[in-house]
Amino acid sequence: MTPAVDLLPVALTVLDDMKAEAVVDIDLAGKTSIADAMIIASGRSQRHVGAIADAVIRAFKEAGHGSVSVEGVPLCDWVLIDAGDLVVHIFRPEIRAFYNLEKIWGQDRPTEAAERARA
Repeated sequence: MTPAVDLLPVALTVLDDMKAEAVVDIDLAGKTSIADAMIIASGRSQRHVGAIADAVIRAFKEAGHGSVSVEGVPLCDWVLIDAGDLVVHIFRPEIRAFYNLEKIWGQDRPTEAAERARA
């Protein structure tokens, strides 16, 4: 299984390529045992959310990660991709605002993932 440190740039690149909006990555190390990192992103519509999720899943497989657990695909309001050490959440904007995962996980100052991916 590929660790989160290797999958994070893969996911960020795909999210940028697929025009995901408001992409934020959160370091979960020391906060929880469920994952080492989390990415939260938005798609403009259900179709956009589904297309982003499909592209991320495909990129993880191409990177040698193998299978991932996926929830929320039929409706595509909120798709969760669990790749073990990395969890990717892709929301429609109004669903993301309702659940506000950034606040739950103590993200004081979101890091713009696009800037980190280009560095």
